[in-house]
Amino acid sequence: MVNIISIKQKGDFKKLERYLGKCKNLKLKNILSEYGDEGLEALKNSTPVDSGDTASSWSYDLKIGSDMSSITYKNSNINKGVNIAIILQYGHGTGTGGYVQGRDYINPAVQPIFDEIAETVWKEVTKV
Repeated sequence: MVNIISIKQKGDFKKLERYLGKCKNLKLKNILSEYGDEGLEALKNSTPVDSGDTASSWSYDLKIGSDMSSITYKNSNINKGVNIAIILQYGHGTGTGGYVQGRDYINPAVQPIFDEIAETVWKEVTKV
């Protein structure tokens, strides 16, 4: 005995296509720029300060594409080939065999910003 599966569909996808078309026109650049600036300020303020070089070396790149958008935070304070922001975060060995424990300062600074981005973008998408 042969079992046959048949699927019938009525209607069309006009409503879905219209909705996705509206979503495609969302102005995410303005939203992400605002939060990019907020995240930058949060990172600068939360970075441990000795000389202030690492705190003042934060920047970000904003990329808006047709299939993806992103904010990438960077720190340009490099000493002897080592990114200082990274070793402050994760710790590092010393020249004399010791170890300096890292301090998680990046995640607590940016997590609230990421939560706000998700909430704001969700509101934008659902009001289309």
